[in-house]
Amino acid sequence: MRFFAKLQQGLAKTTRQLGALFASFTGADDDFYDELEEVLILADLGAELAVSTVDLLRDVVLKEGLRGADEIKKALSDILYARLSGVSPELNLETKPSIILVIGVNGVGKTTTIGKLALKYKNQGKKVLLCAGDTFRAAAGEQLSIWAQRAGVDIIRREEGADPASVIYDGINAAKARGADIIICDTAGRLHNKSNLMNELGKIHRIIERELPNEDKETLLVLDATTGQNGLIQARQFKEATDITGIVLTKLDGTAKGGIIFAIVDELGIPVKLIGVGEQSDDLLEFDGKDFAEAILA
Repeated sequence: MRFFAKLQQGLAKTTRQLGALFASFTGADDDFYDELEEVLILADLGAELAVSTVDLLRDVVLKEGLRGADEIKKALSDILYARLSGVSPELNLETKPSIILVIGVNGVGKTTTIGKLALKYKNQGKKVLLCAGDTFRAAAGEQLSIWAQRAGVDIIRREEGADPASVIYDGINAAKARGADIIICDTAGRLHNKSNLMNELGKIHRIIERELPNEDKETLLVLDATTGQNGLIQARQFKEATDITGIVLTKLDGTAKGGIIFAIVDELGIPVKLIGVGEQSDDLLEFDGKDFAEAILA
């Protein structure tokens, strides 16, 4: 219930628009479908996905003879959920150590996400080690150190401007020596030079594969839900640079629309694994596609 309630708050802008549309429902005519298409586009699904979703709903309504607003709303919820149900949201962190590489542009909430993950796994009894691999942004290491102290976990960091891959290497060796269960690594969030980004992430991945060849690995892309379609652009660019195992969607706090989740999963096939619905340390939640599809129409 907490997940659903938090989602309703976070998706308030979209749920209000969809709620108003179904509240004034008088029949599944062209005007209704046109309005629904517009609302879905405004909710950040993107034009192509919004059109295909409405077309599919038309077919279901006609085939099943649906007439009432509640029936049609349920059919739309099922269609949206189906777009999210083909990929697993679970993090694979069974080995000791396992490693999480956190990527994304500056300002999306990477450091906060890492801190919340550290606290989550520490509370589960795991020994966590943070690795401050963003050595380019001023104060990135200091911010991560604050989260490490808050969560009561170790951190490996070096001076500003140090080679990020070497920091990751040091972190892996420290984790092995200290018997850590999970290593969580920050990375630089630069997209202005894609070749540098690719080279940097490529080097980091080569070190991880060499030092942890058989261990579980997750590469999580953090996206700001309030950026809408720009989030999809970022996801495309990072997918060109590295293999992404999951999305963390942050700032679902009432100002975001949420539909970008469907666009990312539909186009890129990358599962959403975690969502941030607030500033509290326990506001990083495991994603539930069924609840998300229902909450957006609640």
